Amino acid sequence: MEGTIKTLKSEKGFGFIAVEGEEKDLFFHSNECVGVSFDELKEGDRVSFEKADSPKGENAVKVTRI
Repeated sequence: MEGTIKTLKSEKGFGFIAVEGEEKDLFFHSNECVGVSFDELKEGDRVSFEKADSPKGENAVKVTRI
């Protein structure tokens, strides 16, 4: 899947991805970044990712900048 980084909380190590056609943004943790450091990401960057279930709902994993 693909989306756009909507929000980054650098001090806490997580962010949210806006996904076209979906109302709810997807949470992702800095540990899920692949091929790019979390600190290199900026709001507005296009990313690809996979969805995964967690105890708190769906989140993005294997997040890669396009």
